[in-house]
Amino acid sequence: MVWVLAAVEESGPDIGKILGRFAQYGVVGLIVVLLIVGVLVPKYVMNALTAQKDNWRTAFERERAAHQVTREQLIAAQASVDTANEQGRAMVQLLEKLGHRPQTTGSA
Repeated sequence: MVWVLAAVEESGPDIGKILGRFAQYGVVGLIVVLLIVGVLVPKYVMNALTAQKDNWRTAFERERAAHQVTREQLIAAQASVDTANEQGRAMVQLLEKLGHRPQTTGSA
C-alpha cells in the first residue's frame, strides 16, 4: 500500500512542491510565482497592451463613423428612388386620364 502511494506521488509533477520551492524564498518567491502565473505583469507589457487597446478603439470608432456615412447615403438614395417612383406613377395616371393606354410588352 505504501508503495502504491509512493508511486502515485512520483508519477507526475506536483504543483504544490514547485510552488513550495518558490515560496520558501519569501517575498521574492511570491513575486516570481505571481509573475509566472500572470497575476503580475511588467510595466512595459501593460503599456504595450494599453496602447494596442487604444489603437483598436480608434480603428473601431473610425469604421463605425464610415458605416454611419454609408447608411446616411443609402437613406438619401432610397428617398430619391421613392420620389422617382411616385413621379412615374403620377405620370402614368396623368397619361391614362388624357386617353393614352399603357403599352404592354409581353408575349401573348
